[in-house]
Amino acid sequence: MSSTAITTVVKMMESLPIEVQDRIAEHLREYIDELQDEIRWNRAFKGTQSKLIAAAKQAKQEIAEGKASVMDYDQL
Repeated sequence: MSSTAITTVVKMMESLPIEVQDRIAEHLREYIDELQDEIRWNRAFKGTQSKLIAAAKQAKQEIAEGKASVMDYDQL
């Protein structure tokens, strides 16, 4: 089932030469792939946001209490 917007775009594309249709289709594939990647990224990090907030609050509290120390990158 297509929306009217998709039907309109298809009709517009059909009026173009095949080579142009192929170029448009390739651009659309790339664009849709990027959108799908963005959706996956957002889903992956949506569940971790509360954990990140909690970790940041804990870090701020430890800094305020003097429990934090400067990180020595040579010891990593």
